[in-house]
Amino acid sequence: MSLIDRDKAVVWHPYTQMKTAAPPLPIVRGQGVYLYTEDGRKLLDGISSWWVNIHGHAHPRLNQAIAEQAKKIEHVIFAGATHEPAVELAERLVGILPAGLTRIFYSDNGSTAVEVAVKMAVQYWRNQERPERQRIVALHHAYHGDTVGAMSVSDESVFTRAFTSLLFPVDRVHPSELEAHLKSHGEHIAAVIVEPMLQGAGGMIIWPAESLARVRELCYRHAVLMIADEVLTGFGRTGRMFACEHASVTPDILCMSKALTAGYLPMGATAVTNAVYDAFSSDDRAKTFFHGHSFTANPLACAVALASLDLFEEGNMLERIGRLERQLRDGLSPLASLPIVRDVRVIGGVGVVELASEKTTKDAGGYLDQLGPRLYNAFLERGLLLRPLGNVLYFMPPYVITDAEVDWVVECIGDVVKGLEAGG
Repeated sequence: MSLIDRDKAVVWHPYTQMKTAAPPLPIVRGQGVYLYTEDGRKLLDGISSWWVNIHGHAHPRLNQAIAEQAKKIEHVIFAGATHEPAVELAERLVGILPAGLTRIFYSDNGSTAVEVAVKMAVQYWRNQERPERQRIVALHHAYHGDTVGAMSVSDESVFTRAFTSLLFPVDRVHPSELEAHLKSHGEHIAAVIVEPMLQGAGGMIIWPAESLARVRELCYRHAVLMIADEVLTGFGRTGRMFACEHASVTPDILCMSKALTAGYLPMGATAVTNAVYDAFSSDDRAKTFFHGHSFTANPLACAVALASLDLFEEGNMLERIGRLERQLRDGLSPLASLPIVRDVRVIGGVGVVELASEKTTKDAGGYLDQLGPRLYNAFLERGLLLRPLGNVLYFMPPYVITDAEVDWVVECIGDVVKGLEAGG
């Protein structure tokens, strides 16, 4: 029996309408930027396997790091215990994060890193006898994850619609409205949460650095905490180690996951300033941050994250990402002249082509836009794995991709988009 048949009998896939979806790709191995299927296909992983893989699949150094750590300790409770990989990783992260972020709280994934941040922000004020400051300000088009708290601070969308009754109220604004909102309601606001520079699942929307700097300045002015969700943008995706560096800002709380472990193991981390940490340090045990996960600071995940940071430094990855950015700009920009193309935008190692939507569908222009499946299949036929966000096509490869491979992908994108223009 094939892997697909076995899967169909027992598995429920994420973000998938199981009744109508095409069979899943039967992946049997990966190597570098390529994935290999049970039926003999070779696919270039153009989305870094959901934005997590930065050094390529089956990297020998990362494999070795996990194997060596497994010989020592594979996991241990992190409440009341510690271990070398967790401490060293926290030390390394503090050394590369925006200055002033000094404490690391580990969790399991991006959604929980955000959940931790939101809970920290609310309890921060409660611990200081300011319980009225409990509202969170979030931005339109935001996406922060799929747990209840992370969904609450995400914009309303097909991702959250079924769970509206579970979500807590959020003050949702456009960046241009933030100053007036904080001026009117600041005394009741705990934090503002943003995806710095690049809003991902909400449509791959790129911010100017000035907007990010403005958020930081307004949060300072109104004594509101700033949460930066760098789950997608951290570890080089936007051309800086962390996207906050584009505006030289330090948030009060910063969320990490995805590329933290180079795509090998689930892990999240939430970094805070001393001021946030100190609000929980008390003789009163009721001021403890009561949050944790069974696999918090898993030693295997910490070990592979450390190895990933080594590769990042040794390979001059930020320089490589800069070259990738220039190549994407040069290769994709000509597509902007096509009538079917609404916009072409590039930041760091992310190239985006936003297409005119399918006007005949009720969900035109959103995640459910029918262009998405058409594009997905067209690229698969060419040996390229991309996963468009409806009519928003993006390319986000592992950093180890070669210039020649990038040229090939850009050519594929151009062929497919021009084919749509011609009515194909």
